[in-house]
Amino acid sequence: MIKYELIIYWSDEDHAFIVEVPELPGCMADGDTYELAVANVKIVIEQWIETARELGKPIPEPKGRLVYA
Repeated sequence: MIKYELIIYWSDEDHAFIVEVPELPGCMADGDTYELAVANVKIVIEQWIETARELGKPIPEPKGRLVYA
């Protein structure tokens, strides 16, 4: 289950859905369909966390919905 906020949008430039994970810097994925993009970002989140652990970097706790002013 993904507890991090996801920002999902269609990119005409890439001809794909893009998924960004704002709480994990640089963590993003894409896919030809919405469902594929979300499935791909699940893998990327796991890899991001695994790499952070290996490097001894802090792993942000999911904040859930972010509020913008």
